[in-house]
Amino acid sequence: MLESGGPDGELGASLRYLSQRYSMPYAELKGLLTDIGTEELGHLEMVGTIVHQLTRNLSEEDIRTAGFDTYFVDHTTGVYPTAASGFPWSAGSIAVTGDMIADLTEDLAAEQKARLTYDNILRLSDDPDVNDAIKFLRAREIVHFQRFGEAKRTRGRVRMPSLAVAVTIWVPDD
Repeated sequence: MLESGGPDGELGASLRYLSQRYSMPYAELKGLLTDIGTEELGHLEMVGTIVHQLTRNLSEEDIRTAGFDTYFVDHTTGVYPTAASGFPWSAGSIAVTGDMIADLTEDLAAEQKARLTYDNILRLSDDPDVNDAIKFLRAREIVHFQRFGEAKRTRGRVRMPSLAVAVTIWVPDD
């Protein structure tokens, strides 16, 4: 659930960027925040699908052994946005200042923290299918970091490269 609802997760990132775009003074930067914020919503869907596929057929013994029992009591195997610590997602974890430089600096840091979270997931995961999806998401965090760096350096005075990427949507087998 961490990358869904943790402080550095996809839900917070999408809402941060989509909220910051209103105060950006340049159309190119508004477009960049809209594009990345929308893409982050797609990442949220991917993370939710992974979690659903990994938990939907857990037995009661699996739930207890994995330490998933306290979560299960409240949410069964529903995908509820929480941090690894168990705290539910909160808008208090996102920053929207209305200042272009402050917001872009926050965005750079947020993308690095998300990349680090994916690195940590890869250190713990032994599932090749999960790892492939996580590697894709990690790579997109790096691209976002690069775009935000370009935006901060140029302050919207140059056209930003496209964020277009071909994505295969992972749909549960229900």
